Amino acid sequence: MTYVVTDACIRCKYMDCVEVCPVDCFYEGENMLAINPNECIDCGVCEPECPAEAILPDTESGLEKWLELNSTFSTQWPNVTRKNNQTPDDADEHKGEEGKYDKYFSPEPGKGD
Repeated sequence: MTYVVTDACIRCKYMDCVEVCPVDCFYEGENMLAINPNECIDCGVCEPECPAEAILPDTESGLEKWLELNSTFSTQWPNVTRKNNQTPDDADEHKGEEGKYDKYFSPEPGKGD
């Protein structure tokens, strides 16, 4: 089992999860984060820290797409190990919005640490 970041993170990217991760398995895209499933130790401390409720265990049904996306982009985006001040100004406006992947997803990397 591993945890995955879903589209609820897109345009929110609060990064509270990054602060508590004991193995630094988060990677930063331009407008969302990804978890490297090969590095995640399944501790679950990140899940309750996410204000957007974007982090879920991969054992929940229907998350195959997100496991693949996290696997792919965690190898392309830079590692991020601490919360920075890059939370979008309009993050709260996008929290809970439906269909964010199709509307806003960007494969571009973030800044990382």
